[in-house]
Amino acid sequence: MPYILSVGTCDAEHKIDQEKTVIFAKEMFEDHFPNIKRLLKVFENGQIQSRNFVQDVSWYKHDHSLQEKNDLYIEKALEYSVKAIERCLSTYDTPYHEIEAIFFVSSTGFSTPSMEARIMNVLPFSPHTKRIPIWGLGCAGGASGMSRAHDYCLAYPDAKVLLVCVELCSLTFQNDDFSKSNLIGTSLFADGVAAALVVGENVKVNEFEQDGHTYVKTIATQSTLKPHSEDVMGWDVKDNGLNVVFSKDIPTIVDNWMYPTIHQFLIDQKLEMDQIQHLVAHPGGIKVLNAYRSALSLPEEMIADALEVLKHYGNMSSVTVLYVLSRFFGKKINAGELGLLMALGPGFSSEIVLLEWTE
Repeated sequence: MPYILSVGTCDAEHKIDQEKTVIFAKEMFEDHFPNIKRLLKVFENGQIQSRNFVQDVSWYKHDHSLQEKNDLYIEKALEYSVKAIERCLSTYDTPYHEIEAIFFVSSTGFSTPSMEARIMNVLPFSPHTKRIPIWGLGCAGGASGMSRAHDYCLAYPDAKVLLVCVELCSLTFQNDDFSKSNLIGTSLFADGVAAALVVGENVKVNEFEQDGHTYVKTIATQSTLKPHSEDVMGWDVKDNGLNVVFSKDIPTIVDNWMYPTIHQFLIDQKLEMDQIQHLVAHPGGIKVLNAYRSALSLPEEMIADALEVLKHYGNMSSVTVLYVLSRFFGKKINAGELGLLMALGPGFSSEIVLLEWTE
């Protein structure tokens, strides 16, 4: 089975506390909602304390063309990706030329050539590195990218591959969209970048050994699409750019849909939920995390890491689940313990990866 060896992250440079974003949201939305004070409670109830953006909050008050925002996306996606990859590969001094493929995941900007080509012109990867850009999976993209990296390393067990997730959600903010979806999005979404190193089972993991280090194996994956649910989550692409679609029914859908989805996956793996010790979950929001707990009858401690990431980083779409995963590399976890890496996204869809810790 493939191994996840390391995760590197890069925060956007403008750290904004939630109190400042509440002031911003009130200024932007109060003329369009007579009950704005009640609606702004979503910021407090969401339990997010701070987030990171590519610009200071004052920048978002002004109009910016799609070209201006996308040019900034390309600039910052490249800058942050390079830093995250450097941090990821430096953990074991992995040579760049040994990376066989780069899976690049994003849904918040456009680039042709795709971003991994730009990254390869900055960092010394082999010119023969396979480029696999994946766009449009939204919040599910980090887990989906991990699944595709698993598939690749399963097929090519000598391979070392990189998963790179980039989401600059703040650049999709529309200051003339006064919908409740945009207000909710303003309370949740943030910017960040993460990279993960995944290797096939023939790679000599003992080359990377550290005292007491436990590795993570990816054992199996499952992709699930809920039919005819395109309007639950995603983008409306308009002349001014990407406009958020964010249904208020998402927590209810999670509560009703996740249990049978995960239960079937566990049946296929001949497991029960009580055999799962760890949850590496994408924290889409506090309501989504609570829906996970309700649907799967989880103890509170199993969502603690996801909640901590949500509190300090908000929802960075596909990137967030890798920030949660990175916390597990700092823990002492016994060999043989199992976990689920999972996320939900547009489609409406879910992606699940079964993990096993091993020495």
